[in-house]
Amino acid sequence: MTKDDGYLLDNRRAEAGERFGALAELFDGSTFRHFDALGLAPGHRVWEVGAGGPSVPMGLAERVGPAGRVLATDLDTGWLTGAALPPNVEVRQHDVGRDEAPGETFDFVHARLVLVHVADRARALGAMTGALRPGGVLLVEDADPALQPLLCPDEYGPEQERANRLRRGFRTLLAERGADLSYGRKLPRLLRESGLEQVEADAYFPVTAPAGAVLEAATVRQVRDQLVERGLADDADIERHLASVAAGRLDLATSPMISAWGRRPV
Repeated sequence: MTKDDGYLLDNRRAEAGERFGALAELFDGSTFRHFDALGLAPGHRVWEVGAGGPSVPMGLAERVGPAGRVLATDLDTGWLTGAALPPNVEVRQHDVGRDEAPGETFDFVHARLVLVHVADRARALGAMTGALRPGGVLLVEDADPALQPLLCPDEYGPEQERANRLRRGFRTLLAERGADLSYGRKLPRLLRESGLEQVEADAYFPVTAPAGAVLEAATVRQVRDQLVERGLADDADIERHLASVAAGRLDLATSPMISAWGRRPV
């Protein structure tokens, strides 16, 4: 991530571990399918940007094998250094929005749920594309909360209405901290403007899943103080919502994850 103090979902909070686990369960399958379809192979050198938790670096390490290498970077590397990562993974503290790119080139560069939160997104994307070797692939996956703004797409009762109201408050907090809530849809254009070729994109979002409830509960607990301070929710509403989530009465959807990829010209 970035050392921008405006980042709402601080990775140093205990809830971050719950969020990383839920995000892995929700999105690793889609992410790994893209890795395989895009030709990630043994011996490749990979830069995993804003790695967060260990699941994606471990999936990359398995695919590139002992002859390959994965550089996993993040501003806060605590969730990585505390994990049992294989020897072909190097962990390095790095702020993609401000620091210079690593002084090497890569066959594959990947970032998931990173750039939407970075203040200088253009600089970060430039660093990532500039780190590709000729023929290398960049895969950027980011949410687009404005494209599908509802936590409960089927708003058929008061619990669902409350859930969507709290989600609107969460989006307000994100926007106030500089997040671009429509960034995901821009990725194909931005990759083309960065000089990449063979640009494609798709979208994926679960509509209901057990991990979605874990993610929602951890997220709400992490931002509840800000929601209350801003007058976007009160403690009673938050407690009722958390009880509804825990009881499994809500079909909780995520924001669409836009995956966009392109190749640096040879």
